[in-house]
Amino acid sequence: MDDYREAIASCCKQLRLSVNLAENAMIQEGESHQEYVYNLFKEELRYRKACRVAKYTNTAGFPYETNFSAFNASEVQFPSDLTLDSLKSLDFMKSGNNIVMYGGTGTGKTMLSICIGIAACDKCIPVKFFRTAALVNQLSEAHEKGSLSALHKKLNKADILILDEFGYVPYDRTGAQLLFDYLSEIHEKKVVILNTNLEFSRWVNVLYDEQMTAALIGRLMHHCHLILFPGENNRLRESSINDLFQTREGGKKRGK
Repeated sequence: MDDYREAIASCCKQLRLSVNLAENAMIQEGESHQEYVYNLFKEELRYRKACRVAKYTNTAGFPYETNFSAFNASEVQFPSDLTLDSLKSLDFMKSGNNIVMYGGTGTGKTMLSICIGIAACDKCIPVKFFRTAALVNQLSEAHEKGSLSALHKKLNKADILILDEFGYVPYDRTGAQLLFDYLSEIHEKKVVILNTNLEFSRWVNVLYDEQMTAALIGRLMHHCHLILFPGENNRLRESSINDLFQTREGGKKRGK
C-alpha cells in the first residue's frame, strides 16, 4: 500500500496535483472504478475550496471570527430594500452597493461587518478588514517611503474593503487626503463597508476639508445601504461591571 501511495504521490507531483490526492486515494471508496475516481476528485475539489476559504479568512485581517448565527439583529434598523438574509447571500455586492453602518460604540457594527466578511470568504471572495486609523497610517507610511502604488496594488486584491471605527480618532490632513484618494480610486470598482459613530455632518471634523468630505459622502452613498444601530452598548450591557453599576444605582435609590 505504501508503494502505491508513493507512486501516486509521484504522479500527482508530475501532474501538478495536490499530494493530498494521493492520501485520499488510499482511503477513498466506490462501488465501481468510475465512482471511485469521481469520489476522489470530488473530495479533492472540497479540499481545495476549504484551503482557499481558510486562506481568504486568514489574510482578511479580521480581529476575530464570528458568523450570522451568533449575531442578534433585533435592535438593528435595516433599510426597506435590505434584510439580514440578503446580507448573508451578499446581494448588495451583486448590485454594487456599499454599506454604511451608523451607531454608537458597542452596538454590533463590527460584528455584523465581520459576519459579512466571513460569508464572503466562504464564497472565495477576497476581503480586507481595517480599523480605519490603521489603514490611514499604512497609507501615510507608504506615501513617505514612495511605495503607495505597491500598497494600492495589495489593497486592490480585495473585492470588499471593510473600514471599521471610522471617525473614532482624527486623522492628520495628509492621511485623510490619502484615504479620500484611495476611496475615490476604487469608487464603483470595489464594495466598501464603513462603520462609524459619527453622523455625516461631523465627518468634516475628521477629514478637515468640507469639499473633500462632501465628495467622499457622495461617492460612498451613491449606491449604498445605510444600516442604523440605535441600541445601547452591548458590551457594557453584558458585562459584570454593568450589573454592579445597576446594583449600586438601585441601592442609592432605595437610600433616598
